[in-house]
Amino acid sequence: MNDPAARATESFTRWAQAFNNRDADAMVAEMHFPHMRLAGNKFQAWHTSEDFRVPQDSMTEMLNKEGWHTTVTKSITAVQAGAEKVHLVIRQSRQHADGIEYNGFDTLWVFTLIDGRWGVQFRSSFLENAVQAVGASEPSFQAVD
Repeated sequence: MNDPAARATESFTRWAQAFNNRDADAMVAEMHFPHMRLAGNKFQAWHTSEDFRVPQDSMTEMLNKEGWHTTVTKSITAVQAGAEKVHLVIRQSRQHADGIEYNGFDTLWVFTLIDGRWGVQFRSSFLENAVQAVGASEPSFQAVD
């Protein structure tokens, strides 16, 4: 089956499981680099997989301090899909060990097909008052024709 929305959703599902397992290598396996995230009105960039991988222990510590136990995906909707790019709108729920949600948020993930592999390359999140992604640099943009 060559359904781009299904491939992107499968990639996201693997990434989300890796996030819950705090498995940086498995998260990176579902990403393309450079990787961008828009949080609030600020861009974050990871230029290489190592840029993303290195700070994950710090991220885990911060999540634990916040009382995080797991992130549950409440819904995934493909809002646009083409042969090489898919936009997924996702509802996430950060939860404590007792299953109580302490932070629910919407996020847009853009998956791209590069070298025959689907991976997330851009995220825009409405996550507030919680641990955000770490280790990102300010992006440097270049003009394109």
